[in-house]
Amino acid sequence: MIEPTPDSSFREMLISNRFIYGAELVTTRGIPEPDQRPKLVELGEGLAADSRIAWVSITDNPGGNPMIPADWIANILKPRGKELVIHLTCKDLNRNGLESAAWRYAAEGFNNLLALTGDYPTAGFNGPAQPVFDLDSVSLISMLRSMNEGLEVAKPNGKTDKLPKTNFFIGCAVAPFKRQERELMPQYFKLARKLQCGAGWVVPQLGYDMRKFQEIRLFLDWMNLSAPIVGNVYVLNRVVARMFNQNKIPGCVVSDALLAQVEKYGAGPDKGKAFFTELAARQLAVFKGLGFAAGYLGGIHKAESFAQIIDLAESYGPNDWKEFAKEIQYPKDGEFYLFEQDPETKLGDGGRLNSEYLKSLDDPAKPKEVNLTYRFTRLMHGLAFTPGKGVFPAVQQTYQRLEQGEHTTTLKALHTLEHLSKTAMFGCKDCGDCSLPDTGYFCPRASCSKTQRNGPCGGSFDGRCELDDKDCIWARGYDRLKYYGESRHMLDGPAVFANPALMGSSGWANNFLGRDHHHVAAPAAPAEPAAPPKAKS
Repeated sequence: MIEPTPDSSFREMLISNRFIYGAELVTTRGIPEPDQRPKLVELGEGLAADSRIAWVSITDNPGGNPMIPADWIANILKPRGKELVIHLTCKDLNRNGLESAAWRYAAEGFNNLLALTGDYPTAGFNGPAQPVFDLDSVSLISMLRSMNEGLEVAKPNGKTDKLPKTNFFIGCAVAPFKRQERELMPQYFKLARKLQCGAGWVVPQLGYDMRKFQEIRLFLDWMNLSAPIVGNVYVLNRVVARMFNQNKIPGCVVSDALLAQVEKYGAGPDKGKAFFTELAARQLAVFKGLGFAAGYLGGIHKAESFAQIIDLAESYGPNDWKEFAKEIQYPKDGEFYLFEQDPETKLGDGGRLNSEYLKSLDDPAKPKEVNLTYRFTRLMHGLAFTPGKGVFPAVQQTYQRLEQGEHTTTLKALHTLEHLSKTAMFGCKDCGDCSLPDTGYFCPRASCSKTQRNGPCGGSFDGRCELDDKDCIWARGYDRLKYYGESRHMLDGPAVFANPALMGSSGWANNFLGRDHHHVAAPAAPAEPAAPPKAKS
């Protein structure tokens, strides 16, 4: 085994063409007794002392529970010299809190951040916490990239000040274990948007289908994008496998077929330990064989258990992974894949897009979401709300005259008309910074539990929101856009930052007068990659 160079940064290790291993450290709730050494610290120090482990990744209030902040344990482990990755989620902090946390991490010397939207909070003092989701993973990545470039902020005298540049190595997640096309494709398109907005490495959410893991790389190749991919392994047990199977941990998937295996081996004398250990080691071997940059282990509570799995993964022959990849494929019934399966490897064939998918693009079925309201809204947007087209210039001039002439009564009447019509059609929340054109004309504040404006979170399940109280608006939006041949570009462009200062004002006025996010300059994404080559059917 090639061990990581002690003085290499995490960034350097991921692009070094040497397969490396990382370990997840989950923080805890509460503080230890003064005379007790916290198990969290013991585990962290054990991981930091293991030369086989290149980095330790520290979670941020996982599962929506309040925990000790990640940098508390990170500062304890820092003297050990181990590379550390800190998770930063959007569920508990608004954009100021996230920026403040990022400045703190930079000041403490923690430059490796995994930017996540985060799970919907499920616990809290005297009841579940109210979620924030002021930003999401895409807008957080964009903000962190702006900090890397030198954030420009307004001063009281009206001038701008450029702050010192940070050096964040920004990671992102993707959720490939979605059964339906309408869920999976928006996940892939959002991954592309994250990379274009500044993410530098990718870690998938949890699942046990190596073909789906491989599809991430095939998708990036198809999109002419490149980023190191970190394969994600969670060492199962019967309790956790049942939770994953029942969708109790959003985005983590165990199919019925795998659960049957878990129950079978879990009933044995060792409670399935040998099976779970070997499954994890074989996953690591496959990631290495697929050319991933690293393998990331979680679900373990003893440092020696991490070492045991890594040693087992390293003991396999150079081509064993090919058989393991065929074996570790536990999809759900009716699983959608973007790429056709290679009959020899049982993995995806990067030269052949799913033939049924291609046919459906040429002749899409009309979904129920393409209703009269949607068709009317598309017509009106093209006629009146697209800058420079139709009657937009004339209406824009009308709003300018009304505002300059202080015709308050008329403006209020127009705002009332707008709110009543948009409430009837979309459940409008009067945010003043309308994202209907961004989301297939579903209001993200009314129809998304996390108010996502930059693409779907990873928590949906079979097209349903992770709260299971509604259909995912991004799956619904995909259906609409695919029918009109626009799904491929549904998440193009820079990150959307909603402006809370516009709450309660007229979205129409703000659009025509250039005040909403459609006109206010957001941090630009890097140049879009060239159109992907047309794959053979």
